[in-house]
Amino acid sequence: MATTSSSMTSEQLQELANRHLWLHFSRMGAYQRGEEIPIIVRGDGCYVWDDHGNRYIDALSSLYCVNIGHGRADIAQAGADQAKELGFFTNWSYAHPKSIELAAKVASLAPGDLNRVFFTSGGGESVESALKLSRQYHKLTGNPNKTKIIARNIAYHGTTMGALAATGLTYARQPYEPLMPGGCHVPNTNLYRLPPGYGAENLAEAIVEQIEFEGPDTVAAVILEPVQNAGGCFVPPDGYFQRVREICDEYNCLMISDEVICSWGRLGEWFGAQRFGYQPDIITTAKGLTSSYASMGAMIASDRLMEPFLEGNNSFVHGFTFGGHPIASAVALANIQAMEDEEVIENVRENEGYLRAMLESMMDIPIVGDVRGAGYFHAIELVKNRETRETFNDEESEDLLRGYLTGELYGNGLICRSDDRGDPVVQFAPPLIAGREVIDEIGSILRPVLEGASERLGLQ
Repeated sequence: MATTSSSMTSEQLQELANRHLWLHFSRMGAYQRGEEIPIIVRGDGCYVWDDHGNRYIDALSSLYCVNIGHGRADIAQAGADQAKELGFFTNWSYAHPKSIELAAKVASLAPGDLNRVFFTSGGGESVESALKLSRQYHKLTGNPNKTKIIARNIAYHGTTMGALAATGLTYARQPYEPLMPGGCHVPNTNLYRLPPGYGAENLAEAIVEQIEFEGPDTVAAVILEPVQNAGGCFVPPDGYFQRVREICDEYNCLMISDEVICSWGRLGEWFGAQRFGYQPDIITTAKGLTSSYASMGAMIASDRLMEPFLEGNNSFVHGFTFGGHPIASAVALANIQAMEDEEVIENVRENEGYLRAMLESMMDIPIVGDVRGAGYFHAIELVKNRETRETFNDEESEDLLRGYLTGELYGNGLICRSDDRGDPVVQFAPPLIAGREVIDEIGSILRPVLEGASERLGLQ
């Protein structure tokens, strides 16, 4: 059994988890039917161990979070040291040194004039804050009808009721309808599956068409991820974000870059907007800000958006109890300092081509249709026929991903993400400290599993 601080046996942990712990986005009935809940008890670098002592490569950074890697006692110690001095004080009309220092540090790394940092507890709260700011900003600047948000199909922007209006996933929206009004959606940048005759240059123009359809005086903002997660790491075509910036300026819409995943080195830059060379009005972030050693997110806004809130008695009537928590702020500062000292982003730049080449080497396997992504954030799309790009129906996808791939990868020591919120994909986002030895190890597990999937389906 792996070393763990818990005095309970694996059987006791399973029993209590089944009785009391409600897992997120999980089919809880499977565990009632005897399926074991994976219980992770320890982590070190790019690896984690379960309660049976089995070691796994964490090729998803624990849901795109642990950028600096597992087991960094020094990062945790920064929080412990802060707790001795000031365990908590709110940022509601007060400040404390660590949130001030962190805000200044974030602003120094963010692109352009994104100098105003509003802290949250996580990514969904960051998106919620951006949507609320976009509405209130327009009200304060004489455009009270600008309330609608344009997002992209299949995009995930969070599950709170406001963010869910921007999320473009039917299965996540339907249980909670009616949603906050004003969420509108346009095609994403899935270049692998562009309709015949539909050029990549049309993708940005679809935003113009949607603004005109909704009415330019009703659209508050456009929210986009630098690389779209849901659907499998959709990258933009050349010039896409520059054109979106022009559109937002033309129609007086705010441009929100949702970088809950794509910031803090994931794409080889501090922020994804820097990777693709565009200037948003707002960046939303979380996850890698602290490498998730503490819960924290942020909305980073331009000086222009702060201006109306500096007049008279105006206030952004919004906040979270734990936004800017002193312990989380100390952890974030330590995390960023470690990334700078250890040249973590340089490691991503040096090795992203090697990761990409490893994944592209799987293209000789019949089930592999496409490889795409940027930095340490890539996906393989799975197909029935590589020549025609024929995909799987819902039943086939269910059997492929949940009936075979997920279990085989995990059983062979690899944690990644098999996902079919769009077409079936397998995603990879290793800790940013991963070197070529770890990438090779990922490939050594991945290849036989994908070959097995192809053989199981009789693909040639």
